[in-house]
Amino acid sequence: MADTLTPEVSDRICKHMNEDHADAVLMYAKVYGNVASATAAHMLKIDPEGMDLQVQTDTPQTVRIPFDHTLQDSEDAHQTLIAMVRSARQ
Repeated sequence: MADTLTPEVSDRICKHMNEDHADAVLMYAKVYGNVASATAAHMLKIDPEGMDLQVQTDTPQTVRIPFDHTLQDSEDAHQTLIAMVRSARQ
């Protein structure tokens, strides 16, 4: 069953993405955040409208990446993040 995107669920998703999918988080920064020079990225927060990333370049910066639709729940977030990676790879 999917969970509402509460701050606790955001923390869980961010922890998972940062620990297990750091390459995808960096790809989000480069492709969707338009930070081609990013060397690392860390997901700070995800909410129904988008995600906030801490992006490492010469100087760290926070980047907001909006989603193409309002997320309904954690399952929608999961599917959206996967779709974004697939699209970025093409």
